[in-house]
Amino acid sequence: MTKAGLAGVVAPVLTPFTAAGEPDAGRFVEHARWLLAEGCTALAPFGTTSEGNSLSSAERKVLLISLLAAGIDPARLMPGTGLCSIPETADLTKHAVELGCAGVLVLPPFYYKGVSDEGLYRYFASLFERVADNRLRVYLYHIPPMTQIGFSLPLIERLCRDFPSIVAGIKDSSGDWSHTKHLIEALPGLAVYSGAETTLLSNLKLGGAGCISATANVSARLLRQIFESQGDAEALQARASAIRQEFQSGPLIPAIKAVIAHHRSDPNWRNTRAPLEPMAGVDATKLVARLAALGFEFDHRSTA
Repeated sequence: MTKAGLAGVVAPVLTPFTAAGEPDAGRFVEHARWLLAEGCTALAPFGTTSEGNSLSSAERKVLLISLLAAGIDPARLMPGTGLCSIPETADLTKHAVELGCAGVLVLPPFYYKGVSDEGLYRYFASLFERVADNRLRVYLYHIPPMTQIGFSLPLIERLCRDFPSIVAGIKDSSGDWSHTKHLIEALPGLAVYSGAETTLLSNLKLGGAGCISATANVSARLLRQIFESQGDAEALQARASAIRQEFQSGPLIPAIKAVIAHHRSDPNWRNTRAPLEPMAGVDATKLVARLAALGFEFDHRSTA
């Protein structure tokens, strides 16, 4: 178990949208409850998979409150709060902490490229000072393929050393297992999550925290079996990795939404917010067929 108790399968919750492009709180809550029933340890709304950077701060707050109003325990929530602006990031972070969320997932300020470790350190030190709450637990979000700004090992070590009660973990979405492995080995005590389930078993064998993966939105039950080592873990991992590869054959977020729309017989689930576009119907049909050939299962009847 990690220091914040969130080890396991964490789903970066998809954000459903109406046909008009507005967040659909009803479907959002329903999906979040289903994910917990499927075996997710925690939920991480408003990250990449959630189209978080296409949501306003006000929309994020409303959706977060809707989860709590539905009875979801804030101790199982790790909302994304990282923006380029320190005041806005602090505002979203304070809101999450005051609602009792177990932690927040924070991107580096990603607009300016080529910034130094010192500049990134000052950003986070300022953020922590502005929030000024002993309950604050931060999970760093390392995703250089999207941000082109990352967390170097010396920077992580410095943040952990200077803010040991705040910096709780890191999500490594570098796509490089050797990097994730190095983080786990070099940072004992820090919760290190793989950014995809393709390395979930390897992560766990080294003492990592698990995964925060987009496809947990549809494969949470299978990933939970790997986490709990139910049955043949190696075979389960191979199956999970094959399913992940199929989803990655097209734009990932529209693909996951299309599969959910199919299995729930709910075309509204296909909706994305611009600039993303829904997956074409013919491509969705082919993806569903390929997944079925892999034994992919989706029990939409589960309830929280």
